[in-house]
Amino acid sequence: MRIIIFGATGAVGQGALEACLRDKDVTDVLVVGRTPTGRAHPKLHELRHEDFTDFTAVQDRLTGYDACFYCLGTSAIGMSEADYRVVSHEFPLAAARALLAVSPGLAFAYISGVGTDSTGKSRMMWARVKGETENALLELSPRAHMFRPAFVLPLPGTKAKARVHVLAYRVLSPLYPVLRRIAPRYVTTSVQLGQAMIQTARSGGRHRVLTPADINEAASAATP
Repeated sequence: MRIIIFGATGAVGQGALEACLRDKDVTDVLVVGRTPTGRAHPKLHELRHEDFTDFTAVQDRLTGYDACFYCLGTSAIGMSEADYRVVSHEFPLAAARALLAVSPGLAFAYISGVGTDSTGKSRMMWARVKGETENALLELSPRAHMFRPAFVLPLPGTKAKARVHVLAYRVLSPLYPVLRRIAPRYVTTSVQLGQAMIQTARSGGRHRVLTPADINEAASAATP
């Protein structure tokens, strides 16, 4: 299986990349991003690209892949809805359209989060935008799957880019073992999230919108 990852330098994306590099069924991984991952591996190839609204110039490099794991995202804190929509709506849709144009059967996994609202009624701006993005992606392809994790523990040594995420990881990471015991259905690691995306791309999965419990179930079924 050949996989493309967007957002591989983020906290979730680093776990997805690690899961792909470990999995024996994954033969090639192409990371598309603005900054290098800093990793070297026989499976790993990197494509630097700046304009995430237009992939015309690199579309020939995006052919022949089986799945895309779209992990690129940002915190909505301090952002206007217009700016947040560019990153969380326009970027993923541009990527999905470019990839599906050259590989119509490609599986597309999109990371959103618990609280995402597909009805458009939420008072939370990010939830409405993410929900609109999910709906659009689900319409684009029958092999699009939406992942809504709750608490995600990143790989050891992961450096989050957003200050809010840095603070969250600093506070919550030590609590992971406790959270795992008292609320196992709502916590996962970034590698397990990657394994769940691999398993869904491989088998199709039972759900097109995956809850934290669905994600953990798919991860446990993966065979890296």
